[in-house]
Amino acid sequence: MKVILQKDIRGKGKKGQLIEVAEGYARNFLLPQKAAVIATPDAMNTMKLQAKAKAKADAEAKAAAEEIARKLKETQVKISAKGGNGGKLFGAVTGKEISVALKEQFGMDIDSKKLVLAEPIKAFGGYQVKAKLGFEISGTVNVMVVEEN
Repeated sequence: MKVILQKDIRGKGKKGQLIEVAEGYARNFLLPQKAAVIATPDAMNTMKLQAKAKAKADAEAKAAAEEIARKLKETQVKISAKGGNGGKLFGAVTGKEISVALKEQFGMDIDSKKLVLAEPIKAFGGYQVKAKLGFEISGTVNVMVVEEN
């Protein structure tokens, strides 16, 4: 019996995939749990339309990520922090602070979890922070940490 999966089923397939399963498995497990629907022509058409819509949404998201990566090359985020003697900071500059500064200074909304810091920034100066934007696209955020007056 051919069915279209509505959920990911371990060992069988991913959501939206057309698979062939035993009739008993479909009637007793997949259909009652709404994990699959019978592959009728209407269901097949709906599956194709959903796949097309998902592909379009993915393409738009990838284009947006590429645009953000291009904008990041041209920007330098300035973060002011309190520091002590020898150019050391009190505390550290985190990904969250960089994310907030990007939003305030340039209007770019990048989640702090997407910013990859090799180690916390604990001194004044210029740094390059990698931003993983999704779809295997990454950009570089130029961060300048300056002393607060």
